[in-house]
Amino acid sequence: MDNQTEVRKFILLGLSNVQGLQKFLFMLFLLLYLSNLLGNMAIMIVVICEPWLHTPMYFFLCNLSCLDIFFSTVTVPKMLAGLLSGHQGISYTGCLSQLHFSYFLGSSEAFLLAVMAYDRYVAICNPLRYTLIMSPRACLLLAAASWTTGFLHALMHTVMTSRLHFCGPNRIQHYFCEIKPLVRLACNRSQLNLNLLSIITGSIAAGTFVCTLFSYLYIFSFLRLKVQSKEERRKAFSTCISHLTVVALLYVPVIFNYVPPSSGSSASWTMIATLMYNVVTPVLNPLIYTLRNVEVKRA
Repeated sequence: MDNQTEVRKFILLGLSNVQGLQKFLFMLFLLLYLSNLLGNMAIMIVVICEPWLHTPMYFFLCNLSCLDIFFSTVTVPKMLAGLLSGHQGISYTGCLSQLHFSYFLGSSEAFLLAVMAYDRYVAICNPLRYTLIMSPRACLLLAAASWTTGFLHALMHTVMTSRLHFCGPNRIQHYFCEIKPLVRLACNRSQLNLNLLSIITGSIAAGTFVCTLFSYLYIFSFLRLKVQSKEERRKAFSTCISHLTVVALLYVPVIFNYVPPSSGSSASWTMIATLMYNVVTPVLNPLIYTLRNVEVKRA
């Protein structure tokens, strides 16, 4: 790989070239990152330490918190260093590693949210069989499948990007090594990479979103038609609305980035959309789940 690559280092332009705002952006994203770490670590500690939270729902929530921490850590510290120094370089190997782990953790989170929607569907629409269907073994398999599928998806993009030949410009119009601005710097043909990004990544984003949406549409129709108690209906709706809020915060910018043709969106709008699901959403997830959840607040 290294023998075929003349460019050994890339320059991440990203947010570090916004003149006059570096210090403000540094403080803003530092606070968001620390809030992400503290909030998601608090959820993980509470779920691990409290026996009555050892249920499938909180097991998946613990996985989500872990993904959120790692997902931001892959990109945000590097971005913060660039905002401080005004110059953000990254090695070729570091760039591929950042690309791999960002896609690995991001797609794993998409699959995990679909699994969490299925968990809520079983809990609300088939409560008598819930403990049988969502057994500890089934939960472990579903979580492992989410992480494994995300890893394989990222590995495909990493391998395909590593086959490209970089011999000219090395300035990436993003705050991390995102595929679209990176492959456009390649000297050989990169259309296959962009097609894979649109087709595979776009299908994963749209497919998991549709599965999640249909799960909740079925839940809402079930609650409206078959659940008579207003209190039970309210409690179920409260849990579902929390999850749907998280889903919307993640999927709206992701679909904006990957479902349209890869060459269609501007660099600035793509970067803003990426910041939403990479930096902002991981901060909001703990707040959404704890503020609307009596059990977590009590714990």
